[in-house]
Amino acid sequence: MLGRALAVWLAIIALESAHGAARIAWLEPRVGDLRARQLCVFSGMALIFIVSRVSIRWLAPRSAADAWRVGILWLLSTLAFEVALGRCVAKLTWERILSDYDPSSGGLLAFGMAFLCIAPWLAARSRNMLRG
Repeated sequence: MLGRALAVWLAIIALESAHGAARIAWLEPRVGDLRARQLCVFSGMALIFIVSRVSIRWLAPRSAADAWRVGILWLLSTLAFEVALGRCVAKLTWERILSDYDPSSGGLLAFGMAFLCIAPWLAARSRNMLRG
């Protein structure tokens, strides 16, 4: 199951990367950087739920704990990806990266990451794959 979870995570990352490129190209010029990042947290959560719901039967978690394991794997993988991309490719400071996660600075990404973590469980529940 974890191999499949990584495959789905790669699809999520590819989709979210395209989502981010679209944000920069179309939304940022209209509403500004911070507002665009804030809005895209919510559209990104919708995309993650769609991918989760479409793929959950293929992932086939046998229990709620399995679904949570997938979510934690996705969360940790995404955090590592975000930090590597931010620091190594975009050359962002730690302060800039962390500001995306700080609601007091307007950053809402912590909510998006929390949703990413629970998305497999929510998808499995929505497909009646889990009891209780």
